[in-house]
Amino acid sequence: MVSVAVVGATGVVGSKLIEMLERYEIKYDELVLFASKRSAGKEVEVGGETYTIQELTEEAAKEKYDYVVMSAGGSTSEKFAPLFEESGAIVIDNSSFWRMKEDIDLIVPEINKPKFKRNIIANPNCSTIQSVVALQPLQDKFGVKRVHYATYQSVSGSGEGGIRDLEEGAKGAEPTTYPRPIHNNVLPHIDDFLDDGYTKEEKKMIDETKKILEDDSIEVTATCVRVPIMNSHAVQMNVTLGREASVEEVKQSFEDHPHIVLMDNPAENEYPTPLDAADRPEIFVGRIRRDPTLPNTFHVWCVGDNLLKGAAQNTVQILKSIMDDK
Repeated sequence: MVSVAVVGATGVVGSKLIEMLERYEIKYDELVLFASKRSAGKEVEVGGETYTIQELTEEAAKEKYDYVVMSAGGSTSEKFAPLFEESGAIVIDNSSFWRMKEDIDLIVPEINKPKFKRNIIANPNCSTIQSVVALQPLQDKFGVKRVHYATYQSVSGSGEGGIRDLEEGAKGAEPTTYPRPIHNNVLPHIDDFLDDGYTKEEKKMIDETKKILEDDSIEVTATCVRVPIMNSHAVQMNVTLGREASVEEVKQSFEDHPHIVLMDNPAENEYPTPLDAADRPEIFVGRIRRDPTLPNTFHVWCVGDNLLKGAAQNTVQILKSIMDDK
């Protein structure tokens, strides 16, 4: 008997997690949906059956589950993931809390597999996931020495609050989630600022890239920007390779990858946009060109659905890969 629990089931990512359980045909005998006290009692339909949302409590977390997928924020994960783990569950967490812990696996299934130092597995940052999927074929074929990220991140990455700020801002309302208006604006500010002037989001991309690709020698820097679109993130990557390559060789490395869609025909205005990536499982790349100011360096434009591959899809892919290996 296989039991699966979803924590944060009524949130933006949690709702997508439930969709992904169905899309990836996850097999279970028992499904339990948890959320906060204010959402307890709501009903959700999954696979033609109706489930009642339960309040997440310490007592509930001590029940026996085989697998727990979580998307409820760092403080909730810090408290409850160890409780589920102690009760025997494999926990896959979508928050940032566990990602850079030395004994926690940080997983993108196209790139790496859990080593199970602990039974808590971290899902990476949304922008990091789509970026490393695109970087991996370049690393395999040419090596990656350096990458500069500039992100264009949608408001759904901030959950319901970000969506509300965009929608209500269009009506003239003041923001309640962002420090400045997002409607008709862009904010070079995602998460808190650190003492060195970078934000936590930028720091996540820098650190997580090295951990997932298992190469601390890669020089990584980032500027992360929130833009007034509803869904899908775009990342402009300036990538310095370890050995000489042509534009055509770089394009070919993407064409050969089963989880990447090359969309690169500027003469016909063909390049990836957030609308192209919405509700799609693949990562889209385009605008590939050589950077003439740096040796062996290329520009790569990368777009992905932040709620799917950037969050819920990657989480459920991890779950499926573990269940398939059992």
